[in-house]
Amino acid sequence: MKRLIDYHLLEWKGDKDRKPLLLRGARQVGKTYAVRVLGKTFTDFIEINLETLPHFIQIFEKDLLPERIVLEISVLLKKPIIPGKTLLFIDEIQVAPKAILALRYFYELMPELHVIAAGSLLDFAIAEVGIPVGRIQSLYMYPVSFIEFLAAQQATLLIEEILAHKIEQPLSDVIHEQSLALVGEYLAIGGMPQVVNCWATAKDPLRCGKFHFSLLDAYRQDFSKYASKFQIKYVEQIFSSIPRQLGNKFKYSVIEGEYRKRELAPALDLLVTAGIAHKVFHSAGQGIPLGAQVDPTDYKVIFLDIGLSQAVLDLDLAGWFVDPISEFVNKGSLVEAFVGQELLAYSDPHMKRNLYYWNRKDRSSIAEVDYLMQKKQIVPIEVKSGKGSTLRSINLFLETHPQSSYGIRFSTQNYSRHNNIDSYPLYAIVAAASSEQGNIKKALESLL
Repeated sequence: MKRLIDYHLLEWKGDKDRKPLLLRGARQVGKTYAVRVLGKTFTDFIEINLETLPHFIQIFEKDLLPERIVLEISVLLKKPIIPGKTLLFIDEIQVAPKAILALRYFYELMPELHVIAAGSLLDFAIAEVGIPVGRIQSLYMYPVSFIEFLAAQQATLLIEEILAHKIEQPLSDVIHEQSLALVGEYLAIGGMPQVVNCWATAKDPLRCGKFHFSLLDAYRQDFSKYASKFQIKYVEQIFSSIPRQLGNKFKYSVIEGEYRKRELAPALDLLVTAGIAHKVFHSAGQGIPLGAQVDPTDYKVIFLDIGLSQAVLDLDLAGWFVDPISEFVNKGSLVEAFVGQELLAYSDPHMKRNLYYWNRKDRSSIAEVDYLMQKKQIVPIEVKSGKGSTLRSINLFLETHPQSSYGIRFSTQNYSRHNNIDSYPLYAIVAAASSEQGNIKKALESLL
């Protein structure tokens, strides 16, 4: 399966100023697979998994000298490691935090060797030992995006059309409706690589749905790895509550049981660190950077993947295949979460992306903009699960934020531009999100 990250990994390989790389993202988003794909472009590929091969951990306990580390790995595996020809991949590196520190010395003492590390719970180890500043670089991975979903089904011509289409010109009704139907498929299947691969090969919703539940079980089994014994019940409560609160400000008070915010808030932070959840922070949106104007007590939360969200809720997915237009209308909070997932997928993978929204709470005028996107200016985004002709909130934002010259609507409607509102259909989020990002455009073109 072609992924956007493949382009960025190849760019890293050829960069003369590259540093040891940390590939970061939640469990099962495709990190190991992506590195193995890159490994095929090298003369030799060495992979060690510190979780399944724990005897390798002691290699990093003596000292952090790369020459000795490489020699001992070579001896154990009976394979040479040659700088410039070998890709060394250390998977599940979080079980040996000293191995993360060792990456610094690979950069300083053996810069010719290509080294990548990954791990499903890597960010917890990073929080423990830190990252040597200026000595290691990161790439962030997310679930399969809608465009990658199309690529998995060889829908190359449609991808080309979406990437090249002009906002002022509507797409033909037949292709527009077919594309919305494919968005419906994606909303049912989601973006976890195992499930997408199942759908591309089998087209069996029941069979593919089984992967959702096995993935949820895997995430739950991980709770004990990063939560204390007394926190696990709180993590489980938050885990189950996130899909139920999609589209709304996250409130601990709606969680059933005698729980307090001081018990539940750390549990949510653990899920965010694990990459399972993403906070959508409220921002005043008055200028760049958006993060400087955040209210840390006001946020929404979306799940890692829209397919997994529906599995947690045990929803019937048939409607996405039979009548997707009605489902868009009836499940607006899921459509909003889908847009957030897409915005993350098309962000620059070299930095961790946060999501933001805006609202105004006034007795005479309550307004909310679903997302704010930071480009050369702040761009407000409204998500309309139906046709969405009313744009009062986005217009109010533009009136009160003169530095923002236009807004974006994502809906089931066709392409259009009216006054200062650009309207994109839900299948073309990529076009709005990737504009002004040359490296993302090149990565998208690599899928063709």
